[in-house]
Amino acid sequence: MPNIVEITDFHAPELDVYARLTEAQLLNRQEPKNAMFIAESPKVIERALDAGCVPVSLLMEHKHIEGQAREVIARCGDVPVFTAEFDVLTQLTGFKLTRGVLCAMRRPPLPTVERVCAGARRIAVLENIMNPTNVGAIFRSAAALNVDGVLLTPACSDPLYRRSARVSMGTVFQIPWTYLGDDVSQWPQPGMDVLRELGFKTAAMALSDDSVPVDDPRLMGEEKLAIILGTEGDGLAPDTIARCDYTVRIPMSHMVDSLNVAAASAVAFWQLRV
Repeated sequence: MPNIVEITDFHAPELDVYARLTEAQLLNRQEPKNAMFIAESPKVIERALDAGCVPVSLLMEHKHIEGQAREVIARCGDVPVFTAEFDVLTQLTGFKLTRGVLCAMRRPPLPTVERVCAGARRIAVLENIMNPTNVGAIFRSAAALNVDGVLLTPACSDPLYRRSARVSMGTVFQIPWTYLGDDVSQWPQPGMDVLRELGFKTAAMALSDDSVPVDDPRLMGEEKLAIILGTEGDGLAPDTIARCDYTVRIPMSHMVDSLNVAAASAVAFWQLRV
């Protein structure tokens, strides 16, 4: 039988994870073994469970217990299932729940860069991309368009933030990923050297006088290619572009100069897939 707990006290400490802890507090860099994240919607929760993530508790509307969350509850064993009506949950969390189901889960340990890249032919590298929606959308495109792994610089938004994971439709649990170092000083060097040691040519997605179109045959012919995407406002740093083997542009029309980074990633992943 599921462990159903009716919410009667908004201030109960076991609800802090949903109502009062920030994403940074959930990340808990000081005590990684206690770090958590929030998965939102049954599909995202299911994909997290498929990836081996360990549930701590669930929060949902009454109607979902025997509805769309029924299978999720069954898979989560005897963890507490906190529940109330929609209006009560909105007061508790401060936002309207998408699909009415949240799950607090233990954060899994990250793999090494070498593990993410083992056997990979196409990887995406995200430089300082701060918008969780963009990060989630890039992961979804990576999963759909045959990218083997994703590497993020330390200043990027966390792929396990609630919004990122939801926008990705849970693909953050299907595509291997990790950070290129744990300090901003490690990119572009020595991070770029690591990519080269692993056999990757590097392609900076950027506008410049010497850029090549994304359908350039040389790019298609590379056995291992790292597609590097830059921050929403300024794009890739000049030092990053200078160190790459290629600078790549997506040809534009109607005097449009560029695409949103998430849209650009989808075009590049599609064109450069193997």
